[in-house]
Amino acid sequence: MTRALGLARRAEGAGEVPVGALLVRNGEVIGEGWNCPIGQHDPSAHAEIMALRDAARRERNYRLPGSTLYVTLEPCPMCAGAIVHARVERVVFGAFDPKGGAAGSVFDLLPSDARFNHRVVVDGGVLATACGELLRAFFRSRRRGAS
Repeated sequence: MTRALGLARRAEGAGEVPVGALLVRNGEVIGEGWNCPIGQHDPSAHAEIMALRDAARRERNYRLPGSTLYVTLEPCPMCAGAIVHARVERVVFGAFDPKGGAAGSVFDLLPSDARFNHRVVVDGGVLATACGELLRAFFRSRRRGAS
């Protein structure tokens, strides 16, 4: 999660919401990403999607079984769908997202939706204080700049 926080800081440095993600399999990083929808003019360019794209390119396969995704913020419904389709085995996230989280906060798509043919193990709240504070500080500074 510490490495994901570093990736989140890359997003923050680019003026993006500071969320970072990395995909690990057998102890090796196979993909990483950070939020960049503003810079890429792409609403789907969330950290998780970018990490999945990176891993899929490196692995030359859109299926990523046996992998664990570490992300600083609870995935949204869009990212949860991509995680399920990629067959990610486990998601470990930092801060809970009470407005749009899809791993138990608002929606429960990853761990328990029986309508999917793939289930994902979820561990939330890992380094939640550090992950949440990075996001809160970012939005505080944006509000100050807007006034």
